[in-house]
Amino acid sequence: MPDNVTSLFRGTAAHSPSMAALRRGNDGAGPVDFCIPCNPYFPTPEMFEDMAARLRDIITYYPSSADTITAELCQLLQLPPQCVAMGNGSTELITWIDHLLVRESLAVPVPTFGRWTDQPMETGKRVDMFPLQEANGFALDLARYGEFIRKRGTKVAVICNPNNPDGGFLSRQSVVQFMDAMADLDLVVIDESFLEFADAEAEPSVVQEAMLRPNVIVLRSLGKNFGLHGIRFGYLVANPALAGKVRSMLPKWNLNSFAEHVVFMLKEHGTEYARSLLQVRRDRLEMASQLAGLPGLTVYPSQGNFLFVRLPLGAEGTVVRDRLLTEHRVLVRECGNKIGSSSRFVRLVVRPEPDVRRLVTGLEHVLYETRKKTAVPELSAGNAYSSGTAAVDRLINETNGAGMRLPAQAIAAAPSPGLPTAPAAGTGMPLPAAAAPAGGGMPVPAAAQAGPMAPPPQPAASVPRQQQQLPPAPQPPLPPAPQQIPAAAQIPAQPLAPQPVVPQQVPVQPQMPPAPQPMAPAAMTPAAPMAPAAPMAPAAAMAPAAMAPAAMAPAAMGPTPPGVPARGGLTAAQVRGMTAPGTPAPAPPAGLTPAPATGWPSAQSWPNAAGMGQPV
Repeated sequence: MPDNVTSLFRGTAAHSPSMAALRRGNDGAGPVDFCIPCNPYFPTPEMFEDMAARLRDIITYYPSSADTITAELCQLLQLPPQCVAMGNGSTELITWIDHLLVRESLAVPVPTFGRWTDQPMETGKRVDMFPLQEANGFALDLARYGEFIRKRGTKVAVICNPNNPDGGFLSRQSVVQFMDAMADLDLVVIDESFLEFADAEAEPSVVQEAMLRPNVIVLRSLGKNFGLHGIRFGYLVANPALAGKVRSMLPKWNLNSFAEHVVFMLKEHGTEYARSLLQVRRDRLEMASQLAGLPGLTVYPSQGNFLFVRLPLGAEGTVVRDRLLTEHRVLVRECGNKIGSSSRFVRLVVRPEPDVRRLVTGLEHVLYETRKKTAVPELSAGNAYSSGTAAVDRLINETNGAGMRLPAQAIAAAPSPGLPTAPAAGTGMPLPAAAAPAGGGMPVPAAAQAGPMAPPPQPAASVPRQQQQLPPAPQPPLPPAPQQIPAAAQIPAQPLAPQPVVPQQVPVQPQMPPAPQPMAPAAMTPAAPMAPAAPMAPAAAMAPAAMAPAAMAPAAMGPTPPGVPARGGLTAAQVRGMTAPGTPAPAPPAGLTPAPATGWPSAQSWPNAAGMGQPV
């Protein structure tokens, strides 16, 4: 590995250097790849042996025509060949879609796959970017996206389902409704490149509906599903007129002999392919659980074969990436060059458990060891901003508790003073047993906790100094002010009756009995407006030694209500990616069983991309 690995990333037009570049000058040994999102369980070793045995013939002779290879794939997928066009990877198809079907403007949510933003701009089109909000877990609101398209007067709309890099998922019904609402546009593209890895629905694809509509194209990948990025093959499905228009412009031999060989051997390996998809889905759940145990790390729900992760406050993605590569031989995808993201985010491909252990060990060393196992706490109750610029990162860094480093023991033993029990954006880690809220929502990380939640700290230590100095003079009731209430005053030991938080005519008690009990309403009197992190800094620093678990009474807090993530982060359902609106709250453990695989149970029953078992 070169001493300066940064030069490898700066010396390429792609987001990361190729595996060939990483192997050169390193005795041919490459890193563990958490960057390129392909299936690690397919092809099988026997399939690779077959290809190796036929290598001479494969690379010596011309392949068959694209029509011949497409006809074989369509027979496998039960699709009409006139509705399909195969390309040298989905990127070639995106290029031709832009040249042939995008007239002046294209709308796409960001962050997303870079070619959907870069390709139209390279040909002088206007790209209308709809920002996905970090505070909403990067979930796409199709109604708001539709309004955005109408206001901008955009001609072409794109949806990636699941989205890359966050893995956000949209239900089949909601996508069909969006397609119908946009029936007057020049084109609607549904990119389903990672849909084979989804398990939120048994039949999530809209291929069947696309063939019946005049302005819809569905894009599908083969390299990602089959673990063969280097072969470069993908396909699109549309009505015969649209598919034929793209197909007529493709080069004569745009598919190579390796692609032909793989397509013709797939009919004998449907069972192995189905098993590989199931294993990736199981690995996704386990990998998310392990990553969510790292303090300060936020793991977002995903239906792809990757996880979108936010690093702890103060961590720089490029530094983490370079150190993981040089010190641990682990390659990750740092997302600072994705529009709508920042260098605080990385995408991690789902891999087998031994590789994940190596990744977690590397992250622990890079993120915490140099700071003596401490991490910058995330003390905010949520941010309504859209990530994507260095200015935003600087703002959050300056106003959200930068520089406060809590000892790992204190983080594990007790909750951070003042953190609310409701779901909040960006606080820390372990997977609770509570059910996910309807529609998934934002992951709520928290520091790892080894036992029952500790009781709230004494009011004298948790109430900000500014609040303790307020005079107890009565004040007239006021409606809730649109300013941030210091989070330190918002932890009751048991739920309060629904009522607005207003000043009360009760004197502020400077000291309280040591037993945990609900905080007096007077302690919730709003302080003067201040920076979001300012109230939290004293509380975080004033945690006394008497707060050790052995000296604390049992927590008075009851169980988490159904449908609300426990304080601590992702629910198990969110980690599985079951984020579709209306998903019932799963009851552990039976309710968390993945939906049936969309894979292909036998060589005679390959998946029908237009709907399993449905006639075409």
